[in-house]
Amino acid sequence: MYFDHNAGCRVRPEVATRLGDWLREPVANPSSLHEAGRRARRGIEEARESVANLVGAEPDEVVFTSGGTEANNLALGSMLTPGAHLVSTEIEHSSILECARGLERSGGALTLVQPDSTGRIQVSSCTNAVLPGTRMVSVGWANGEIGVVQPISAIVRGLREVQSGILIHSDAVQAVGTLEVNFPESGLDLLSLSGHKLGAPAGIGALVIRRGTELTPSMFGGPQERERRGGTENVSGIIGFGLAASLARKERAEHAARVARLKDIVWGVLAAGIEGVRRLDLPDGLPGTLAVVLPGLRGDALVAALDLRGVAVSTGSACAAGAPEPSHVLRAIGCDESSARSGLRLSFGPELTEANANEGASAVVDVVRSAHARRARRVASGVEDAA
Repeated sequence: MYFDHNAGCRVRPEVATRLGDWLREPVANPSSLHEAGRRARRGIEEARESVANLVGAEPDEVVFTSGGTEANNLALGSMLTPGAHLVSTEIEHSSILECARGLERSGGALTLVQPDSTGRIQVSSCTNAVLPGTRMVSVGWANGEIGVVQPISAIVRGLREVQSGILIHSDAVQAVGTLEVNFPESGLDLLSLSGHKLGAPAGIGALVIRRGTELTPSMFGGPQERERRGGTENVSGIIGFGLAASLARKERAEHAARVARLKDIVWGVLAAGIEGVRRLDLPDGLPGTLAVVLPGLRGDALVAALDLRGVAVSTGSACAAGAPEPSHVLRAIGCDESSARSGLRLSFGPELTEANANEGASAVVDVVRSAHARRARRVASGVEDAA
C-alpha cells in the first residue's frame, strides 16, 4: 500500500515496455550522423514534443535535465549574479531554498515570502518583496507537502505590473500530473518538471524556457540542448519521460478525479477513527495529497511503524527525509515544533485501489491508537510527562 506518490511513482508499465524495446536497439550517441544516431535523435525530439505538449509549450522551449532539482538549479543559478536580488517563498522545495541560500552566500540578496496559515502565497506579498535590483522571483506551482496550489498567473500579472524585466520561475514538479499547467498562459519565463513524478524513470526532468529568455549554461561541453546543457543526452530516460508525459496529458482529468476519491476515503477513515487528527490540505489543493497532524506523536516513528504494516507514507518531502529539524513547510504555516514533527503526508497514485485505500487508512488508525495507548501507559507510570 504505497501512499507516497509525491515522492516518486513506480515506472508505468507502458513506459517500462517502451524502454525495454528501446534498450534492445543498438546503442548510439544522438549526436552521431549515422542511422543509429539519427534514430536516437528522433526519439529525443519526439519526447521533447510530448513534454512540451504537456504544458502547452513549444518543443524548442524544453531543455532536458537530470530531474527537477537540476532544472531548479539551472533556472536560479544561471540567472543570478553577485548583487542580484532573488525573491522566493519559505515553503519551497529544498532544491530551491538551498540554491537560493548558496546564491546569498556568494553575494546575492534573498527575500523569502511567508505564506498565510493555509500555505497560500499572496500576490501582494510577492509584489511588496520586489526591489529595484530584483532579478528573479520563484514560486512553486503546488506544494508537495501540504498540497496547496498557488495563484501563479495572478502572481505573474502582479509582478509584471510592479516591475518589468523580472524573470519569473515556478517549480511545477508536483502539479503537472493532476493539474492543468499552461506555460504560455501563465506568463512565466521558466518552469521546472520532473519525470519520475509521472511514471518515468528517476533521473530525468526538464526546464521549460520561454523563447527569448537568456540562459547561462550550468554544464559546459558539447552543443547539446541548444548549448544550454552540455553532455550526451540520457536517451532512454528522455524517451521514457516523453511517453509518461503523453499518458499524463491524456489521463489527467480522470486521474485527478480518481486520486481525489481515494483521498476522501482515507480521510473519512482517519477522521472517524483518530481523535484530534487535524487536516492541513485545502479543498482546492492537489487532488491526491492528504496532509494531517497527529498531536502528541512523532511522524517519523509512525512512518516506521506503518512500514512494518506494509503501508508507505511520508512525513513530508522525501528530499528532506531523515533531517533532524521538523518540516520547514509546517513551521512556515504556523505549526509549533511539536505539531510540525507530528505531520504525515499521504499521496495517492494510479495503482492504488479503493480497497487499498481503506486497508491502508485502517492500518494508520490502528498504529496511531496503539501509539497513543503506549504513551498513556508511560504517562500513567510516570515515565513520560503528560505535557
